[in-house]
Amino acid sequence: MKTKLLAATAAMTLVGIAAQASTLVYCSEGSPEGFDPALFTAGTTFDASAHPLYNRLLEFETGTTNVIPGLAESVEASEDGLEYTFKLRQGVKFHSNDDFTPSRDFNADDVIFTFMRQKDESHPYHEISGGTWEYFQGMGMPDLVDSVEKIDDYTVKFKLTKPEAPFVANMAMDFGSIVSAEYADAMMSAGTPEKLNTAPIGTGPFSFVAYQKDAVIRYAANADYWKEPAQIENLIFAITPDASVRYQKLKAGECHVMPYPNPADIQAMKDDADINMMEQEGLNVGYLAYNSTMAPFDNPKVRKALNMAIDKQAIIDVVFQGSGQVAKNPIPPTMWSYNDAIVDDPYDPEAAKAMLEAEGVSDLSMKIWAMPVQRPYNPNARRMAELIQADFAKVGVDVEIVSFEWGEYLSRSRELNRDGAVLLGWTGDNGDPDNFLAVLLGCDGVEASNRAQWCHQPFEDLIQKAKQSTDQAERAKLYEEAQVVFKDQAPWATIAHSVVYMPMSNKVKGYKVHPLGGHIFYGVSVE
Repeated sequence: MKTKLLAATAAMTLVGIAAQASTLVYCSEGSPEGFDPALFTAGTTFDASAHPLYNRLLEFETGTTNVIPGLAESVEASEDGLEYTFKLRQGVKFHSNDDFTPSRDFNADDVIFTFMRQKDESHPYHEISGGTWEYFQGMGMPDLVDSVEKIDDYTVKFKLTKPEAPFVANMAMDFGSIVSAEYADAMMSAGTPEKLNTAPIGTGPFSFVAYQKDAVIRYAANADYWKEPAQIENLIFAITPDASVRYQKLKAGECHVMPYPNPADIQAMKDDADINMMEQEGLNVGYLAYNSTMAPFDNPKVRKALNMAIDKQAIIDVVFQGSGQVAKNPIPPTMWSYNDAIVDDPYDPEAAKAMLEAEGVSDLSMKIWAMPVQRPYNPNARRMAELIQADFAKVGVDVEIVSFEWGEYLSRSRELNRDGAVLLGWTGDNGDPDNFLAVLLGCDGVEASNRAQWCHQPFEDLIQKAKQSTDQAERAKLYEEAQVVFKDQAPWATIAHSVVYMPMSNKVKGYKVHPLGGHIFYGVSVE
């Protein structure tokens, strides 16, 4: 007997150029790492790739964490939770470009290609463009997915090795964006397989036109989109790393929407009659991840001592300026299973110094990595790093602050032998605690999404047991216990949860702040 889970439901210069009525200009905060979402994890990259260019088998309804049909009209699960059968939508067209015109519609071959290139180490595309597959790896998918089978052109079956409670929600995540197997074959034959990542072809509401690195990305509405066509004819990402410059462009009418305003500018934006300031409590956490494989950070007492040396309230006051709250857990307080009974580490420099001395740590020098871009969970990583540097100096720890270009920062910070502690954070992908606790802190994520390189068996046992239960109350209890273990072992210093602010021109209609952090322009119009 099968249980039905879901049923079918319905390179140009921008300076000085005013946006036209059918054009929306988004002043983005940084350049994408590439345009093949499965290869990456950064929201900046997903905004430029997964959301405008692609679809997934299942999708999140914009503005919610509700899973709705996408390229699959429905999905059915077997009673034992080991098989998921997706019925695919017919008549869906892929984009075309100068190198490729599709000869067929989307079908099961594209689904199999999309996932097997991530799973199968012998697949010809497994190592193309770096082949990190960070989400697939960090979520334990290589061991979880036994096979992806084509039943017919419009039916695909996933067979799992064990039940996985978050599986349906996970399939709506950006890493599952469906790419064209036919395009991949054509580019491999042409000797340019990397074009899947640099000249993207998808089924999404917009098609890729051009990209000038660190300057601009251009998209055009997909006239053949399987849903209603986008209301915006031209979508432009004006890459503008400085929040103050983004604000000036917004006021000047050179862009319609900007993310991640400086906290100091928020009130002025709220007071401006021409700006619509949207806000929502973020499903996020910002943290400092120690490399738990390297001495002395392999000692949880040392990590705990360093955590006690950080004045987190000062960081909230100076960096967030009222737009954040101190984090004590690795998941946000708005998420089910949040363990509010946990007591945070106190700010106590004297106790921290004594604890370091008791562990034989003296004259410690370390690096703190500061992100080069603003994120919802960290509006100014450099300033945050400077405050932590000053805090650590008070307990005898000398800190060097380092940074890299965003793509390099993300790549280098994954390395097992990375020195120092890295400032990073996370916005939830699917509304499930597993997306934080397993992806960011589980053993499968080491050398990938787990920047602490922390594999602790008592914690791992809890999150793996939670994955396999279909009882949310039981899962919540296990995740609450896992948070206790996390706090005791301290692989991170949990810093902050933030409020997400989205300022935009009053001409923009239909925009929704998405709880999963994405900036989505399908369904948006400009007056």
